[in-house]
Formats: sequence, structure tokens, C-alpha cells
Amino acid sequence: MNEIAQDLNRQIQQENPYVYELLSELGKNLYYPKGILTQSAEANQKAYRYNATIGIATENGQPMFLPLIQETLSSYTPKDLYPYAPPAGKAELRQLWREKMLQENPSLKDKSFSNPLVTNALTHGLSIVADLFIDENDPLVLPDKIWGNYNLIFGVRRGAENITFPFFTQEGAFNTAGMKEALLSKKDHGKAVLLLNFPNNPTGYTPNEQEATEIVKALREVAEQGMNLAVVTDDAYFGLFYENSIKESMFARIANLHPRILAIKVDGATKEEFMWGFRVGFITYASEHPVILNALEKKTLGIIRGTISSSSHPAQTFVINALRSSEFQTEKQVKFELLKQRVLKVKQILERKEYHDAWDYYPFNSGYFMCLKLKGVNAEALRIHLLDHYGVGIISLGENDVRVAFSCVEEQELEQLFDLIYRGFKDLSAWALDS
Repeated sequence: MNEIAQDLNRQIQQENPYVYELLSELGKNLYYPKGILTQSAEANQKAYRYNATIGIATENGQPMFLPLIQETLSSYTPKDLYPYAPPAGKAELRQLWREKMLQENPSLKDKSFSNPLVTNALTHGLSIVADLFIDENDPLVLPDKIWGNYNLIFGVRRGAENITFPFFTQEGAFNTAGMKEALLSKKDHGKAVLLLNFPNNPTGYTPNEQEATEIVKALREVAEQGMNLAVVTDDAYFGLFYENSIKESMFARIANLHPRILAIKVDGATKEEFMWGFRVGFITYASEHPVILNALEKKTLGIIRGTISSSSHPAQTFVINALRSSEFQTEKQVKFELLKQRVLKVKQILERKEYHDAWDYYPFNSGYFMCLKLKGVNAEALRIHLLDHYGVGIISLGENDVRVAFSCVEEQELEQLFDLIYRGFKDLSAWALDS
């Protein structure tokens, strides 16, 4: 094992051995090397005459560029577009995102957490978590309503054992008791990674205040029984809270909760700021020990350096420009209200009596999606039928559930969308009776 990795591990063990026990074998071996990038960083500070360290080309005192590209980006200076960004991300962006987190998550006040590290959007951030904390057959605890890519990120790539629990209770609340039971079922293993995704994909649900309080209480009780937890909040749709729910990340409630709990926030500008293709995400750790935060940052930088080296510099510059704009909040609120109106319209549509024989729907109050629970019709069969006969696309989930993204359908078109889904349902129901 590299000496730098050994030193980082010693630091973590001295401050909090439970965090060290959470690390995977890969996580224990990770470190940020003192290589070209470190030497280049030193040169940027001290090489006042010539800096011949980093692998970019310069001309006339600035990065070399093609005029045909710069013409489309003329609002930006070449230095903010063409050089490599630091592996951790641009310092200004990291600070702006931290300030944004504090403003939008009141429960983070007076809590200790790292500066966000820039990732190539959320999938990359989640894969960093998997690398750091998952060995083969380590338990990954998550609800049964999930984003399918988790299986690739944690299961196929790292060999995690999925331990699922029903997302909702019979009453339609978040199933905190099921979450706690699933965690304690792996108590003998000693550790688990818990993945919480709110607003949830696919259901579009975020817990209310009572549910959030119950989740925190349950996690503390699990930790008090001697289990180490890495609690990951996938906050892809953060901020899109339309109705009765908490208005901050569960990360803010869980941070610094117990020595055996390491809270990790994965989020990004991709969906929060309607910048999907820019691929700018963040990963943030919470610990009362600055030494641990520093060590986890160094190990994370080791993964970034060993995989993508650094995230897109232009995309980070674009996000900085947006966050610093006086028009940012106003424009973002306009889009929020538009999505909220779609949610309210969908709920109005779903009250129609003729639909009640076709499906129930899971509670939804946030995000991009909602889910129908079909009655007597196979979800995949309906999906294919709608595509082939009505030109309508939805996502099938298991035997009975379909996900509908109201985020990408205009409000005035939502009635027709659900009418067509209903017509497809009736077609299949009639065929089943005829057969």
C-alpha cells in the first residue's frame, strides 16, 4: 500500500475508527499522488518566469485556442474555458456551491462538512461512493422504488448486495420501519451503505417533516446498536419541492448525527439548475473531524485523478456565471412554478372516476415524476402497446408500475397523455377478456 494512503488511513483511524471500517479495500488504498498536478500547482504559485509543467499549449500569454470555437464562446475569456480544471473542481465554484447549500439547508448551520468536490454529474459522484465504501457482498440498503442505474453503479461494478424494503407503507407514508429493519438485518456484517433519493425517482415523493424526523431517529438507533452506516443522499432533484414535504436535503438532518454515521451528499447543477448536458455534479462529506474530511477529500481526488482526471472546465465556468447572476433566482423560480403547475394538473386529472378501475397512483409531491400502479395489466405490455399504437412513451417498472415524467409534457397536453394511457389500458384489458 502506498505510504500516502497509509498515512491517510492512520489519520482516519485516529479521529474516528468507524469511518475507517466503512472504507472498501479500494477506498483504503486510495490517495492523491504528489505527481504532475501537485508540481504544476506549486509552479502556478511560484514560477513567475516560465511555467513549463502542465500539458497544455499557450500563445501570447493565454491558452491556445481555435478561433472558430472561441467565436461561439466570446462572452468568456480563454483562461476560463481551455485549461484543465483542478481535479477537485474550480475553487470559486466549490465555494459558491457550499454557500448555496448553507442557504438552502438551514439544518446545516453550525455543522461540519467538506467543501463540495466537483464530479462529472451525479452518476460519477455515486460511483465514487461505490468505489470508496463497497466491497463485494457489502449491503446496499435502498427502497424498492429506485433509479435502475444504481444496479450498475453499485451492483455490477462493485458487487454490492441489494437489501430492499417497500418504499411506502400501506397508508402511503415513507416506510421508515422497513428501512430500519432492512439495515438491522445486516447488523452482523457490521456496516451498510444506505441510499436515500429525495425527491425520489421514480415516485416523485419527498418525506414530510414527521417522516424526516422518524428517519433521523431510526438511523441514530441503528448506529447505537453498533452498526456503521454510510448514508448517501442522492439529491438529483433537490429544490423541486412542490407540496407537503421537507424543503431541504436529508443530508442536512443526518450530518454529524452519530460517530458511526457518515453522511454523504451527491447533487449537481444538472437537474437543479436545468443544465443536464453540462454534467456538473458535487460530492460532499459530513464529519465533525476536519482531519477526516481532508482524508476523504484526498481519497476522492485519487479516484478522480485515476478515472476522469478532472471535470469539464467550460461547464464549471457556465455554472459559476449562472450562480453569480442577479437573474438566477428569478429565472429559476419561473421554471419551478411551471413544473409545480404540471404536478397540480396531474393530480386534478387523476381524480377522474373512470381512471379508478385502471390504476392507483403512489403519493407524489416533488421532482419530475409520478408512478401509476396498474390494475390487471402488465406494465411492459402497456408500455409497448402505447408506443406501437398511440405514439406515447412511458417507463415500465416491474410487473405493475409505470413511471410518467410530467417534467417533459406541457401542461395543456397532460390530459391527452393520461387519456391515451387509459385507452391503452382498456385495449389490453379487453384483449385479456376476449382471450
